Amino acid sequence: MERGLFRTVSAIEGNSKWGQSICRLQPIYQKTDDIRSEFARDYTRILHSTAYRRLKHKTQVFFATRNDHICTRIEHVNHVASVSYTIANYLGLNTELTNAIAIGHDLGHAPFGHAGEEILQEIMVREIGKTFWHERNSLRFVDQCETLPDSEGNEHNLNLTYAVRDGIVCHCGEVDENSIFPRTEAFDLYAIEKSNHYPPFTWEGCVVKIADKISYLGRDIEDARMLKVLTVSETKELVRIGREFGKIRVNEINNTLLMHHFIVDLCKNSSPEKGIAFSANYLKLIDTLKKFNYEYIYKHERLTNYKRYAELVIDSIYHTLLNCYREKSTLTVLERYRDVYPVLVQTFNDWLFKYSDMGRKDKKSGRYQNAILYRLENRQEYAQAVVDYISGMTDNFAIRIFNEITTF
Repeated sequence: MERGLFRTVSAIEGNSKWGQSICRLQPIYQKTDDIRSEFARDYTRILHSTAYRRLKHKTQVFFATRNDHICTRIEHVNHVASVSYTIANYLGLNTELTNAIAIGHDLGHAPFGHAGEEILQEIMVREIGKTFWHERNSLRFVDQCETLPDSEGNEHNLNLTYAVRDGIVCHCGEVDENSIFPRTEAFDLYAIEKSNHYPPFTWEGCVVKIADKISYLGRDIEDARMLKVLTVSETKELVRIGREFGKIRVNEINNTLLMHHFIVDLCKNSSPEKGIAFSANYLKLIDTLKKFNYEYIYKHERLTNYKRYAELVIDSIYHTLLNCYREKSTLTVLERYRDVYPVLVQTFNDWLFKYSDMGRKDKKSGRYQNAILYRLENRQEYAQAVVDYISGMTDNFAIRIFNEITTF
């Protein structure tokens, strides 16, 4: 393997995509003594955001687990950052950019994992006539919802660079035999209409996209075995897969081993001419493990049963808040329920105060310099506010609110 093959196409100053890659939606304030690069600055802005902190109580696969050793979404994004760093560092790519994309790629992910995403998607299509997919919602969160205080305590949107925002919205999708090449053109990222519609703009974004797959396949198997989701016959199926791909013993089919072999294989087979690519054997292994996980883990009856519970939780919160809608009198109606639903009313009022036009009429809101997202006289925008509020929740907080509105 030759180290640093991608150095000439890396997202570094002087390369052809550099100017677009570091472009921000708005000029950002500068610190005279700041020693960070633009991408390192994005990394710390994401790290300090409240949406990043909430990832520790958001589902990866197994909902609201009480087992401290089961993967949550914050652990997943850090696995992706680790895998991306190793690959990018070896290939000669910009590791600061992969780090920022990786820890930000699931911000704003719905509670209860992809089950929660599907439930919110159904609500969005039915109520607002729009689609909901977590990559687009992550872009929405980093662009419009998450804020950080400046030196005077005023809240501003994160205002990340184009390359980081692009890597976030383009991180999902499958890896195929044609490998991954970055696209050449830069465009408005909100023009992307569906998941996996376009490849990322940078090679670094392509690395994160693949690292996402490397990071979850083996870890999901580990968690399923720890929670006794896999039966004896299913474990034997893992033995067969291990023998087919190099006589791997079943107790070696874990995240550590798979990460190592996938990373080495990817680094061996990738080049600017061939793209970011696995060998045919390891691409087949990814497909085989993915099919195994879908058949025996993701469609397991315990997860199916919990999805019904997640749907009840999310629908109950959504309809409780929607029933309070009275155009410009909505805040008054919400106040009537404060003694009954104190946590729900307080936190949702805080959300509207920060992001709606009604909240901004209060003199105390002067510290909020972020974008206004909702006009309360518009029912669809109010419904969007409810969806955004729910999508930012952790599993634990959604369950807490559900218990509040269903307990007498």
